[in-house]
Amino acid sequence: MRTAGADHVGALLDDGHSVLDLTAAAPDAADLASMRALIDAGDDGLSRASELLRMRPSGAVVPADGVALRAPLPDPVRMRDCTLFTEHLAPAFQALARLQAGSADDPDAEYERLLATGRYDLPEVLRQQPAYYTCDHLAVSGPGDEIVAPPDSQQLDYELELGVVLGRTAQDVPAEQADSVIFGWTILNDWSLRDIQARIMTATLGPGLAKDFPGGTTLGPCIVTRDELTDPYRLDMRALVNGEEWSRGNSSSITHRAEDAVAVFSTGRTLHAGEVLGSGTVLGGSGFEIGRTLQDGDTVELHVEGIGVLRNRVRYSTAA
Repeated sequence: MRTAGADHVGALLDDGHSVLDLTAAAPDAADLASMRALIDAGDDGLSRASELLRMRPSGAVVPADGVALRAPLPDPVRMRDCTLFTEHLAPAFQALARLQAGSADDPDAEYERLLATGRYDLPEVLRQQPAYYTCDHLAVSGPGDEIVAPPDSQQLDYELELGVVLGRTAQDVPAEQADSVIFGWTILNDWSLRDIQARIMTATLGPGLAKDFPGGTTLGPCIVTRDELTDPYRLDMRALVNGEEWSRGNSSSITHRAEDAVAVFSTGRTLHAGEVLGSGTVLGGSGFEIGRTLQDGDTVELHVEGIGVLRNRVRYSTAA
């Protein structure tokens, strides 16, 4: 949160109507100076925050409309977007083929030809285990930020995802213990430049520039710690554009749980406190899949039950 010109760690209270400014409540506590510091402090940091929540120091409780929510973790150590939801991929690959075929003399015939190559089928390995590509951890945006497409794109799209924040550094974590590595959950909007993606992915090297641009990954509006989220795999998820519902899904459709990803990614490798894993997109959770395109000035809201609403406005550089 941003208050009085500075970024502080806060806790939402009273159904989001007020905020406890944890940084102001304990100005000498290094573990409450930033979200990264709180995560690094582990159980001790959470215990200190919990005690302040119990006490609710009057001078540190402020109305929510008096502060600006920022990305709850603006400086993740690393970010990876995963394929925990696989049902989204088949229609997304087909939509990609349709876009790539659009410039052909006979787009329908070219589309059928592309599908016949098998390159747009869902690889079986993605059903068997979670995979990922690396996001730009230096390009995080937050609630209320304008998302501006680079000048070479006119097809910006949202992707409705969960974000998993890791709370401790670990290696070779068994799946049955992986929950202890998770600090909490947030909403993640994996913005995508579809026109650039259609061109670059003909090389089958991943999305590349289609995902990497300033503000290209939005986190927010808060992090819900794992003890506060009863079941992250039974959450309603929706996307609204200018108040109209475009997407609806539920996290129960997930193929691989976050705990599976922690176990797989930590095998012979180190996971770090302060990392973020994106879940991948819930089925139907992008405009691309349903044939709809965001226009300059559109407002996108991602709603996830138990976490909140992540709201951003879309701009195109040529219209900014």
